[in-house]
Amino acid sequence: MPELSQETERGRAVAPFGLAEVTGPSMVPTLLHGDRLLVQYGASVRPGDVVVLRHPFQQDLLVVKRAVARREGGWWVLGDNPYAGGDSTDYGVVPDELVLGKARLRYRPFPAGQRSPLALVRWALSAARPLLPDRSASRRLRAR
Repeated sequence: MPELSQETERGRAVAPFGLAEVTGPSMVPTLLHGDRLLVQYGASVRPGDVVVLRHPFQQDLLVVKRAVARREGGWWVLGDNPYAGGDSTDYGVVPDELVLGKARLRYRPFPAGQRSPLALVRWALSAARPLLPDRSASRRLRAR
């Protein structure tokens, strides 16, 4: 689940992009705890996209999930980690007005304490990645 700073939340009306930090294991292996996301607010959502949304029961809490299917009343969203929970299997369909935007890019900060040249090269090759839609999301939904 990401946390957005108050500046990002207020600045959303001015800029269509914002930053979020991922906390928790619900999107592992796609997103890890501590990853940063570039979020495009108001972007159209399609099945397979990673989205930022307000939790249906705690609207001050923002979460990151994968939009799996369009349903009557909104989106069915799931985490990539089936053991973490906290998705539509717990709270049902998420209304459209609670889906804030689509995550476009994942950035992993350089790990503290890593100083070797090999660690720097590994980080540089994997630090920033676009978040592409997972077209297998609907198959995962049918498997549940």
